[in-house]
Amino acid sequence: MTNLLTKGSNSGNGTPYQLQSLDRAVAVLDLLGESDTPLALTEICRLLRIHKSTAHRSLMVLERCALIERTHDNRFRLGLKLYELGNRAVEQIDLRARIRPHFRRLAAKLGETVHLGVLQKSSVIYLEKIEPNRRVCMSSKTGSSNPAYCTSMGKAMLAYLPEEVLEQTVARIRFVAYTPKTISSREDLLKSLERVRRRGYAIDDEEIETGVRCVGAPVFDDNRYPIAAVSISGPSARIRVQNLPSIAEHVMRCCEDISASLRIERRKKSRATSLLLSAQR
Repeated sequence: MTNLLTKGSNSGNGTPYQLQSLDRAVAVLDLLGESDTPLALTEICRLLRIHKSTAHRSLMVLERCALIERTHDNRFRLGLKLYELGNRAVEQIDLRARIRPHFRRLAAKLGETVHLGVLQKSSVIYLEKIEPNRRVCMSSKTGSSNPAYCTSMGKAMLAYLPEEVLEQTVARIRFVAYTPKTISSREDLLKSLERVRRRGYAIDDEEIETGVRCVGAPVFDDNRYPIAAVSISGPSARIRVQNLPSIAEHVMRCCEDISASLRIERRKKSRATSLLLSAQR
């Protein structure tokens, strides 16, 4: 790992444009990108062989730019700003390629638009979208965002956040009424999230756009942390209230399949990393 910090050095290779602080920040991003789990400050210092104060400065700059994020237990992971910089960031981790077969099956089965989203602070970022073969489709765009409190994907993820993280996230929300049905207070949101936890899925009943209903469910990591969410969206004339439970069953099953697929992939990567580290010792 020390090569990440020394390969750009002027001594020995004549690189004219070395910026030590930038090299260090890139090394931190590389390290977090290679890790299957968020890393603590002490782990970053040990793996990069740099002083605590030096690592702390790099981490603060990266966190301020949203290139990395701090977890509820004070560890660091890649931030979702990387997604906003373009779809290539998503393609590099191959998330969309892995979920696409699940999405196609869900869209074909229900005949409505399928979305994949992640939570960034108090907003949902749309990472993927598959449209059915219909004339009336959703206007959402990959890379765009919506407030978490009035979207099914947002509520599906908020409901399963650790209590401390949820409190911090809800505190950031400025409630705006997009329609007469939009949740308008912290108390109403918390009640809605309790319903999500009881059912296992969330509903956007024309809360952000009149005439549109959505059903969303979370995708979990190994610790049941909501790392993403999937939703089905369509006109309320097609997605009727009486059909929501049956639609939700399909969405939840899709999320369970994606979660299982990601767990298998993480285990493969973890084994490969362990073998690589063993070979380097």
